[in-house]
Amino acid sequence: MNKTIGIVLIIIGAAMLIWTGFTYTKKEKIVDAGPIQISADRQKNVNWPPYLGGILLVGGIVIVATAKKS
Repeated sequence: MNKTIGIVLIIIGAAMLIWTGFTYTKKEKIVDAGPIQISADRQKNVNWPPYLGGILLVGGIVIVATAKKS
């Protein structure tokens, strides 16, 4: 079980080092006055620090290295 968790952490950590965030579009209402509605598309960014991916990667390697052989 620990080996599986370690491998998952390695994969997530490597992905976080490669992709440092993502952007998505959200539709927001600007004006809502009775039958008149005006909306606009707004781009939102989600970013995480690269060192977080490195920490997960190293943690996964340590877990895999210390996992008991079964």
